[in-house]
Parts: sequence; structure tokens; C-alpha cells
Amino acid sequence: MFGLSLGHLLIVGIVVLLFGNRRLPELGQALGSGLRAFKKGLEGDGQEKVEEK
Repeated sequence: MFGLSLGHLLIVGIVVLLFGNRRLPELGQALGSGLRAFKKGLEGDGQEKVEEK
């Protein structure tokens, strides 16, 4: 079913039970912004400040 196994469906069900459907969009947004920040940090903006002494 859409490439989801029983284990995946159980995990999704547990998350919905724990957080409810009202908080899921907030959690998704927080996770997305965290991943974007992580990827941006890995790429290194090229604008790193180097202090010279």
C-alpha cells in the first residue's frame, strides 16, 4: 500500500495518537525548518567570517 509496510503504519499511528492531528502541521514545519538549517550548515554558505589577527 503506497510503499508503506505495517511497521511504518504503526509508527504513523502512534505519532498521531501521541500528538493529535492539531499539532502535526506544527511538528512537520519544525522538522522541515530544522532539516533546511542542517543542510545549509553542511553546505557552508561560503560566507564564513574569518577573523585575522
